[in-house]
Amino acid sequence: MRLFPGLLVSHGKVARQMGLGPRSRLDMLRNLLTALVRHERIETTWARADELTFYANKIIDYGKRGDTNEKAMKMADFWLTEKDLIHKLFKVLVPRFSSHNADYISMYQIPNRENLDRAKMAVIEYKGNPFPHLYLFTKRTMTKLSLTSFCWATA
Repeated sequence: MRLFPGLLVSHGKVARQMGLGPRSRLDMLRNLLTALVRHERIETTWARADELTFYANKIIDYGKRGDTNEKAMKMADFWLTEKDLIHKLFKVLVPRFSSHNADYISMYQIPNRENLDRAKMAVIEYKGNPFPHLYLFTKRTMTKLSLTSFCWATA
């Protein structure tokens, strides 16, 4: 009798199950990544933001290869559902991160959602965006502010 059969076999990295299946998970990640490239800051659940971090960093890494690279263009074409954002990726975001090696994303926890599920929420953003910084969120202010009211208060 084995007490820990799960420790004997490694099956590789297991992705989170979000949605109805692998296709809906992929569609959701593509839509989130498209919104992140368009707005450079989005608010979503913590699990989705954590999962999106890898893909948001990876698309910048592919973008650093240049818009003449076939693999980089295929990846940008696949992950960005709005094709006008491919130009923004290569001409705005990639030059901003040309001196960075990794970690192009910042993720902050914000107050839980107030409706039925009380989901843990997060803000994910590309570093160096033109919006006010979110480091002012503390335990005391998290209970009073949502992201929208925080941005209005700091503007």
